[in-house]
Order: sequence, then structure tokens, then C-alpha cells
Amino acid sequence: MLTVDDYGAIRRAHRDGMSIRQISREFGHTRKTVRHVLNHAEPQTVWTRQRKAPLLGPVEPIIDRILADDEDAPAKQRHTAAQIHRRLCEEHDYPGGYAQVQRYVLKHRRRHRETFIPLGHLPGHRLEADFGHIHVDFPEGRKPVPFLVAAWAYSNAPFVLALPFERTEAILEGMVAAFEFFGGVPREVWWDNPRTVATLILKGRERQIHPRYAALASHHVFEPKFCMPARGNEKPDAESTVKAVQKRFATPVPRVADLDELNTLLHRWCLAERDRIVRALSGPFTIKDRLAEDLASASPLPQDRFEACVIHPAVGVDKYQSVAFDGNRYSVPRAFAFGLVTVKGFVDRVAIVSQGQVVATHGRSLEKSRMILDPLHFLATLDRKPGSLDHAPVFRDWVLPACFADFRARLERQHGPSAGARQYARVLQLLTEHPMTRLSTAIETCVSEQLDTADAVIRRTRALASIEAAKHPKSPISSESFTTTRVDVPPPDLSRFDQLLGHGDDNPVGVLYA
Repeated sequence: MLTVDDYGAIRRAHRDGMSIRQISREFGHTRKTVRHVLNHAEPQTVWTRQRKAPLLGPVEPIIDRILADDEDAPAKQRHTAAQIHRRLCEEHDYPGGYAQVQRYVLKHRRRHRETFIPLGHLPGHRLEADFGHIHVDFPEGRKPVPFLVAAWAYSNAPFVLALPFERTEAILEGMVAAFEFFGGVPREVWWDNPRTVATLILKGRERQIHPRYAALASHHVFEPKFCMPARGNEKPDAESTVKAVQKRFATPVPRVADLDELNTLLHRWCLAERDRIVRALSGPFTIKDRLAEDLASASPLPQDRFEACVIHPAVGVDKYQSVAFDGNRYSVPRAFAFGLVTVKGFVDRVAIVSQGQVVATHGRSLEKSRMILDPLHFLATLDRKPGSLDHAPVFRDWVLPACFADFRARLERQHGPSAGARQYARVLQLLTEHPMTRLSTAIETCVSEQLDTADAVIRRTRALASIEAAKHPKSPISSESFTTTRVDVPPPDLSRFDQLLGHGDDNPVGVLYA
């Protein structure tokens, strides 16, 4: 077959005076071919009529029917060309070879491949979200870490947040953080169909949405949108951001101390991405330029921050002063035992609410079948059960300043193990009204002055509180104070009155008001 170069050489030879006979002899082509070349500047496409397939033709309708039926079959249970050839041979006595069937199936699938229409989203209109996974090196070893991505469809500006899990509360936390990171809210937020967001897939794009995600959408005034099942290509910007985090940020494997440090690095990466130039079908653009247009058209953030948590109402408190949440049990103060409370599960903590007030807060445990107990919640029970100090893990494993153990030993030496334990329990109960630092100071002062009684510590602690209140009358309550219920302190042992009169230097009243 002659090429364009052959055509040019023949035509130049004829231009230079060579006859058709000479060109035929010189280039080795027939005179008919030379005349054709001289009449056409370049090779012509020759259309040939389609040849009949005597063997494959009769079974083509059967192949078409098999391929049509495959469209409704599961993806992993569709026919390959080899399976179709086997069925034709076994069921229809097909005498032809496999290659013919393979070429026909390939041509059929090429004709039916899906094509797409280039989309162009408006500024501030659409935000796409998804989860991805990377491996990260922590001090305790390499672990997989899920991360949430949110990307604007118009500007491609990304937000990435590493989270401990992918539950609904993590999605809520991640979306609130994304809105705050960008400083605006889109008109639509697109997800695929995680069960933590879309609890039930209905007809078409209709979904039954998780109540808390619906509350998030209402609070920030955006429309929750979802891709069709198995159609991740409907949110390409989120998908490409996941791959970018895996390939560009997390390669090589990041080495960090904890999730907070990892999120600091991700935050910097997201900001650096704004200077990147995107080569789009519509032309190149810089992310930060289009992000400014996104945010100019986006809705403002609401005044109040959304509570990014799942809510379990009317949870019963058992006899151990604990409530169940996510496979664990969390303690509450004694006053709420045997009642009903509301449990709010955040990414990092669990809050227990009664009558609109938070009565207990715990760090969230990611393990299962654990009891997360706050010793302060059980101090009110020590009046009747002082033996729990040594037999209940909530007290036995309680890490207190060293002065507490020393003071308990002094109390038990002076008053005996049982009475000393009861007095020590009264000292611990002060923590429901006073911060740890104040009580530690009171104990150290009483020890230095040889005042080995609970009453001395009680009076000293209250005196310190009065002094601090006088110095700072408008100061807020210390964050170390864990006020739950008021503790009624028993009256002092009057049998020791004579001893106090006989040892004026040891008189705690004199010390307090000297």
C-alpha cells in the first residue's frame, strides 16, 4: 500500500519530466497505479462493503440476547466472550472459532459503552464529600486511618480531616469542620450512599436520611444529595481528592505522634493546594481564584455551631450508676441512678444530659465492653461503703497526688483502719465541691501542722475557698471543679472535745482564724 511519501515521490518525478512508463519502471508500480497517484494528491480511503459471516451470522441474534440479559445481571455474573463461545458450541452446535465471537462481543460492547456530557457547576453551588483511607506511622506502629474529604466542584478546593472512625458522628464533625474551614456553606452536598448518612435507598435518588444528618442540613441550610448506587463517577472531585491524598500527601507514609499532628499536616496541605493550577477541559485555572468565587456565592455560616453528635434519648441508668453507649458503659452521678437520661456521642467524648443539663462527660472509648467510670460520681456512696476504697477499681486505680495517700495513712494510724477510711472518704467527698489543687493545699497544710482529722481538712478547704472568693469575687468557677451533688458532712466526734481543749497548739479552729 502506497504511503503519502510514495505519492509525493511519484508526483515530483513526473514534475521533473519523467514519463509514466519511466516512473512505472523506476518505482516498480503499474502504469495504472502511477496514473491514479498523479490524479490524487494523497492516498484515498477505500470503503469496502461488509463481508458476510457465514458461520457467525446465524448466531449473532443469540449473542445479542445473551449480552442484553447481562445488563440486568450482577457485575460479577456476566458472560465473557469465552463463556458465550462455550454456550454457542454446547447449546447451538456452533462450528466457528473463538476469535470470531471475541471480535463480535468487543464490537458490541464498544457500541454500548457509556459516554458523558461535560458538566460545568456554578460557583458556590456544589460540595462533594467522601471517605478514604491511608496508613500512618504512629509511635505504637503503623495503622490505617480513615479521612473525610470535601471538595468544591467549581474550584476543586479540598478539605481533609483524619478521624478515628467513619460513623455518623464522624461525618457530622467532618462536615462542620469543612464548613468552618472554608467559611461558607454550599447549596448542595453530595455523598455516595453510606449507611451512616443514607439509612435506606429508595427509588431513584430518593433516600431515607439519618435524622442527625438531616438536622445538619437544616442547620446549615444545604440540600443533601446522593449519587446513584455504584456511581462514584458522579462526584469526581471528591474521588480525585481521595487519590491525591493517598498518592501525593501520604507518599511516603506519614510519621506523626497522633491524629492532631496528622490533621495539622493535612490542614497545611489543603492550604498549599490552593496555589495549584488545575488543567480542566474548559481551560487551566488556579484553585484559589475560583475558590474566591465559590465563597462569594456560598451561604454564610450559622451563628450557632451545630452539635456534631448522635443522640440516644431515654437511656436507662442502672444500679451501677452507668448508661450504655456504643458497646461500653459510662458513669453518671448517684442522683441520676435508676432514671432516664439522654446520651450524646461525639467523636472524642460522650456527654450525658438530664433535663437539659450535662451531668457527666467522658472521653470516648474506641474499645468495646469497657466501663468508663468517673470516681467523683461515686463519692456520695462512700458514706455507706467506705470499703470500696480498696475493692472498687474506680477508686483503687484513681491517680491522686501523693499527699492523699500519705494523709490516709496518717488517719488510719491515728484513728484505726475503719474510722480512718471513713474520715478519708469525707476528705475525698470535698472534690465534688472544690478543685483538686485547693484540696491538695488544704491537706498539705494540715499535715504540716499535725492536724490529722477530716474536720481539719474540711475547715481548711472552706477557708481557702473563702479567701479565693474574696480575692476574685467575679471569677468563674474553676474548670477543675466537678460540682455534682452537695455532700452533707457528719458532725464532729464530741468525744475529742476534751483533747482539743488540752492541746491548744493543735486546735484547728485556732489555726484557721489565727
